[in-house]
Amino acid sequence: MKAATWQRWISIAVGVLALAIAIQPVMATQPLASSAPSLSSAQNLSSAQNLASSDSVMPGLPSGLPQLPRLGEMMQRDTPSGFALHGYDPVAYQLLGRATPGRQDYELSHGGAVWRFASAANRAAFRDAPDVYEPAFAGFDATGVADGRAVESDPHLFAVIDSRLYLFRTAENRRRFISNAALFQLAEAQWKDVYGTIAR
Repeated sequence: MKAATWQRWISIAVGVLALAIAIQPVMATQPLASSAPSLSSAQNLSSAQNLASSDSVMPGLPSGLPQLPRLGEMMQRDTPSGFALHGYDPVAYQLLGRATPGRQDYELSHGGAVWRFASAANRAAFRDAPDVYEPAFAGFDATGVADGRAVESDPHLFAVIDSRLYLFRTAENRRRFISNAALFQLAEAQWKDVYGTIAR
């Protein structure tokens, strides 16, 4: 064979190999073909619409899981557990003045996150008025937000100011925020830009 022919065959082989590598992740996520009869395109469309409109979890996942967050929903979550506020009760901060672990028996899915509560009464209070009990700045360090950054917070470092829960990463950040009223206004002004930088 001529050199030009070999080069053409090598180019085709490289292209096929690249295509196989590119579609491998897509093929891995496709269900295996079954012996069940195939649906018509009208039935496929109807099934897709029903899936999109249903409140159930994705097929293949166990039942009882909270819904996945939708576009635009965000709340800082504890990465290992997936709980908002690392599983601490948001209502107890205001009622008891301390970080109180929530219990598995009293969970609620809200805003794309799972929240835990110390009692059924606290869960009901949050369900009826989440805006009152949710932490400011989606649970990120309020001083960090004032500095223009989304910084994870420690659920034990908090302040309730004018009936609003603020969380902090360090005791120094908490002290700075409480002692400097200008930081509150700066954080409020910065929050929209900081929120836009958070990966969701």
